[in-house]
Amino acid sequence: MWRKDLRKDRIEKLLEDAKSIFFAGLDAVEPSRAVRKFLKRKGDILKIGEKVYDLKKIKRVFVVGVGKAGYPMAKAVEEVLQDRIFDGYVVVKYGYGGKLDKIKVLESSHPIPDEAGVRAAEKIISLLKKTEENDLVVCLISGGGSAILPSPVEGITLEEKQEVTKLLLECGASIEEINAIRKHLSKIKGGQLAKLAYPSYLHTLILSDVVGDRLDTIASGPTVPDSTTFKDCWQIVKKYDLEKRLPSAVLNRFKEGLEGKVEETPKRGDPFFSKVVNLIVGSNILALKASKEKAENLGY
Repeated sequence: MWRKDLRKDRIEKLLEDAKSIFFAGLDAVEPSRAVRKFLKRKGDILKIGEKVYDLKKIKRVFVVGVGKAGYPMAKAVEEVLQDRIFDGYVVVKYGYGGKLDKIKVLESSHPIPDEAGVRAAEKIISLLKKTEENDLVVCLISGGGSAILPSPVEGITLEEKQEVTKLLLECGASIEEINAIRKHLSKIKGGQLAKLAYPSYLHTLILSDVVGDRLDTIASGPTVPDSTTFKDCWQIVKKYDLEKRLPSAVLNRFKEGLEGKVEETPKRGDPFFSKVVNLIVGSNILALKASKEKAENLGY
């Protein structure tokens, strides 16, 4: 009988430990907790990861963000920076928002972009155009950002971008392929947010939902150099036999891009990235590391 009780106690202990290990991983990437782990302030000294900013030398602090985890991430930033925030917008999926004191929370559609997302993008673009050399922009990126913040380039309508997204989803295109197309139809994605924020300091906190944590893939990489090209977009069009299905304006843009008539997205080495820091604050890898550490602490 005592052996059965011993086995039962052992099983219960294993179950409790398994739960502790699992939740340690989840806690490590909970959006607000993930931000607070990397964002520290003591008086006028702000530390983001390993980067230190003297707030006495920073004229204004702006906060912009996009993604399904945008609200808890922005809430954490507001709790740390408080009165130093000059202005800000964060855009989240419908139903994922809340009220903040300094940062305005806007909502839009996911996974198919809508007009509310376009209006939100214009607000962020207008805000970034006001930034100056000694300003600091804290940018918050999380999953869903590509659809939540649509900003079609001139000559492409929202309806055409919606049609492109639907076709790519229907044909089974990968998230990397979808984002490559999105970047070349957007005024924000593919490093173009960094271009808008230049020459201010831009520090991006990223909650990754992408396997491998490729920065240019997460939310279509608005603050990192874009490794994809118009040539890649055209190859995707050919791969899925979309030449006769895509809107003519989209096809024309890709063709003009191939011919060099349309400017490429910002690439590695462009000056816009000289004052940019991108920091992953949450990912599958970080969650696994936290679970591993918990397991080791429990003696496994």
